Amino acid sequence: MSENVKQKLFGYLFTTKGVGKDTGLGLSISRQIIEEKHGGQLTVTSELGKGTELAIAIPILS
Repeated sequence: MSENVKQKLFGYLFTTKGVGKDTGLGLSISRQIIEEKHGGQLTVTSELGKGTELAIAIPILS
């Protein structure tokens, strides 16, 4: 994905789809749950034209 899209990826209501095709809430809500509720981290690594990886890290509580 482009650097511009990567910067907006977790933004509220951000979508790359056309109007009426998507709400743009999925990654925003996912990040909120992972980071705020579980103290974890959601990160993205992407290389334009090659692929994108989303990684979730959640701490283990003892």
